[in-house]
Amino acid sequence: MTNDQPQTPHPAGTEPPGSTPSGPFASGPLASGSTTSDPLTSGSTPSGSLTPGPTAGAPHPTSTSTEPPALTRSPFASETFTSATFVTVGNGPRLALAAVWLLTRAGMLLLLLRDDLGIGGVAREVALYEHWYGRFAAGTFPPGDATWQYPPGAGLVIMSPGVLPWLTYFQAFVTLTLLADAVVTLALARADGARLTHGAWIWVCGLPLLLHLPLARYDVQTTALAVLALLALTARGAAAHQLGGALAGIGAMVKVWPALALLGTPRGRTTREAWAAAAVTAVALLATLGFFFSESLGFLRQQGDRGIQIESLGGTALALARSAGIWPGTVEFRYGALEYVGPYVSTLGHLSLLLTAAALCWLVLWRLRAHRWTPATPFDTALAAVLLFTVTSRVISPQYMIWLLGLAAVCLTSRDTVMRPVALLLLPAAALSALAYPVLYFDVIDGTPTGLAVMVLRNGLLLAAALLAARRLWTSTVAAAPEE
Repeated sequence: MTNDQPQTPHPAGTEPPGSTPSGPFASGPLASGSTTSDPLTSGSTPSGSLTPGPTAGAPHPTSTSTEPPALTRSPFASETFTSATFVTVGNGPRLALAAVWLLTRAGMLLLLLRDDLGIGGVAREVALYEHWYGRFAAGTFPPGDATWQYPPGAGLVIMSPGVLPWLTYFQAFVTLTLLADAVVTLALARADGARLTHGAWIWVCGLPLLLHLPLARYDVQTTALAVLALLALTARGAAAHQLGGALAGIGAMVKVWPALALLGTPRGRTTREAWAAAAVTAVALLATLGFFFSESLGFLRQQGDRGIQIESLGGTALALARSAGIWPGTVEFRYGALEYVGPYVSTLGHLSLLLTAAALCWLVLWRLRAHRWTPATPFDTALAAVLLFTVTSRVISPQYMIWLLGLAAVCLTSRDTVMRPVALLLLPAAALSALAYPVLYFDVIDGTPTGLAVMVLRNGLLLAAALLAARRLWTSTVAAAPEE
């Protein structure tokens, strides 16, 4: 998985290439090649209540749940829990969903316009995107730029604001991000055939927990590709499977992790159609970008030297050791992120890579051993896989929570999902991520007791979510008795 461009600001007194002091929504046309910035289910009948018996001749009602009995013992999976937690909807609540989306996105936009919460400077990342936009206009990927660490497909997202030339780059980027957000919301609401849009509600209400950061990162667009790919894969017909595979292939060329959307496809025809479409699409996109732009694979040179970012699980371990006085390292701005520098950092980085490889091996073993598929298995697998790769990564930027919230929302569009408790763990983790950056980022950098507490809680929730997701995926697909 590609380590994301972290969200950290540039050192005091410096600005990213191409930025200016002007506000992000300053008027002015977008000039091609410019490098100047204008900065849940209904409840069961209560025990003991009187209900009419079945009509003579009518079929006896049967349970539609396909979740293994062992999992239903969890309070998170009980009927009472889901009834109390999720919202049964009709046309009225869908209007409420739209109203909440409008209100929360307006609030996020207001925070972005002010951009002074905590450490501030969240919008600086878009100024860096604009700088890269100028390089693409010159026909090349950013050569020798340590901050460019994305697959070549990311260039398409960076260049996309050019389709709105009457807006500034910042205005166009935020507009397209909100459009991608709206597409995800509509797709999630439409996907729930039982008219229980708890998946859409998790997305609509969960994303604002990250405050205004999602509007200044291109991870919403990447998540949209993964969400649409997963929803297409569950539809009937070869064309839908091929579309899902193609979207996942494009997503893999944008940020690698959407390729994991294909990991849980049922064996046989669906897998062949989706995986073949993904491979063809990815190769074709890579070849096209390589033909029109130079240095399309230059990002690979920037990955090997990455260290331990301060917000990763390894970074939290080093912060605790430094606070206890048993590790003498420091924090430095390297490769576009604040990383720990000192003894044992390289060893810890290699351990993170080893754990990532172990997670991949476990997922391959799961794929080989799984014998029980439900309509939610592709969704559940994608969430579990991305969680495992996230917690073992050397970098955990707060925008990674956008991916996890999107995948959790897809899971909750299906009654068959086993990831409800995992989705609920991700909500406080998202809120804590916003506390860590930008609200209390100075505390995180300095390793104060407050900063340490926030990071321990956030990373503890992510680790718990990853382990719980892996366990429930294995129990529901491998340990469960095969269906007759």
